[in-house]
Amino acid sequence: RGIIPLDRFHVPRSLEKAMRREPFRIAFDTDFEAVIEGCAEERENRQSTWINGPIREAYGELFRLGHCHTVEAWHGERLVGGLYGVSLGRAFFGESMFSRERDASKICLVRLVERLKARGFVLLDTQFTTSHLKRFGAVDVPRDRYQKLLQRALEGDPAVFSRD
Repeated sequence: RGIIPLDRFHVPRSLEKAMRREPFRIAFDTDFEAVIEGCAEERENRQSTWINGPIREAYGELFRLGHCHTVEAWHGERLVGGLYGVSLGRAFFGESMFSRERDASKICLVRLVERLKARGFVLLDTQFTTSHLKRFGAVDVPRDRYQKLLQRALEGDPAVFSRD
């Protein structure tokens, strides 16, 4: 299972440099529908998506209940990147991300990790690893280790992602 260990999260140097320019306004939980639409868009390397009507409805309901969250990158009034996922206990399960401008989704990931650390989360589940996520420290963990990490994340008081 793919995870990003929060204590070993790494921001690539080139992205740190780009972030100093503050190219985007980052927001949380302000436009769920636009983020899920962006994640579902056709791309050069993908003609279809798993994010169909019933999936959108299910995540929409989780959003309304406060369990699904978005991180959004705005360039002026235009949404140029984002991600969404589900929080449960002290775990965050990344579901999908998209980018319409260079580095937009990457910066969203950095801001997500900052928030997760600040709010007491202990697990960022990426489901699988990609070369893109490995640049940030994503690793594959065996099932038994993952189950221990998940159990720890679900014990005790839940972290609050908080909408603001």
